[in-house]
Amino acid sequence: MNKIIECIPNFSEGKDARKIARISGEIEKIKGVKLLNVESDVDYNRTVITFAGKPEAVKDAAFYAIEMAAEVIDMSQHKGAHPRIGATDVCPFVPVSNVTMDECVQIARSLGKEVGEWLGIPVYLYGEAAIIPERHVLPDIRKGEYEGLHEKFKDEKWMPDYGPIEFNDNVKRTGATVIGAREFLIAYNVNLETKDIQIANKISGIVRTSGILKNNEKGEKVRVPGLLKSVQAMGVYLKEYNITQVSMNLLNYKVTPPHMAFEEVRKQAGMLGVQVKGSEIVGLVPKDALLSAGRFYSRESSEEGLVAAAGGGLGLSQLNKFIPEKKVIEYMLGLD
Repeated sequence: MNKIIECIPNFSEGKDARKIARISGEIEKIKGVKLLNVESDVDYNRTVITFAGKPEAVKDAAFYAIEMAAEVIDMSQHKGAHPRIGATDVCPFVPVSNVTMDECVQIARSLGKEVGEWLGIPVYLYGEAAIIPERHVLPDIRKGEYEGLHEKFKDEKWMPDYGPIEFNDNVKRTGATVIGAREFLIAYNVNLETKDIQIANKISGIVRTSGILKNNEKGEKVRVPGLLKSVQAMGVYLKEYNITQVSMNLLNYKVTPPHMAFEEVRKQAGMLGVQVKGSEIVGLVPKDALLSAGRFYSRESSEEGLVAAAGGGLGLSQLNKFIPEKKVIEYMLGLD
């Protein structure tokens, strides 16, 4: 049986179609790899590319895409609403079919070494591929973002796993890259009918697993856990639509599926007098997540009906038309 892994690199360019095409073009050149999705956001100034195929071929495609990103993206000039640390901000590998997590870990570490040594880009390993436990969670590595790299490299705790450890001229342009292995993650954003970023930030703190820091009666900072499990969240303003979003990573959609996250955000927004009319999935989504949502919002029994009900219940076409054939990973890979 064929081994299939997925790779979902995030690049710090969402405005220049020519640069994005040059990066995705490197992926399309590799035999044994299928380009599944290219999704750009102008406000985030970020593009998420999804591709899958044979493990070694996927690793090669990732390397050449990272190399091209380093050529066409200058991080010293980059501005965007989404946190980022480099031209290729993050590059995760996900087991899809007949592949173990350990195999994805080895691919991530091997790619990290090549990117660090051959391209001169500082690399941090995260997720299941992390060598240092404190680097398991992506936002922890991203703290300080690109602008904080110069100081970050001075801290022994944050020396890169591979590549240069100084902020030289090449690193000034490329930034750093985070490479790892993880289970399937759904990048999911809920749209708030307000441009007040403070409301989006407040709701994000309420729902995300890590919660927020508050002062107790003694004036000590204590962490108040969030309402949802296996969820990362932050508030983002979308200038293009003049709205804000609660931008989430659903780290385990079987624990917190999209419809559960959507309904909780809608509930919290309603308590603050804000409407929620829709949401969006960035990249691809497992079919099961949509079937679960379809059952929540309807009494449909057919797969097609359930997927349609999910799209309607979650308002997935509010910003851009939701086309299941282009968004469901099983459909894109021809597995169903």
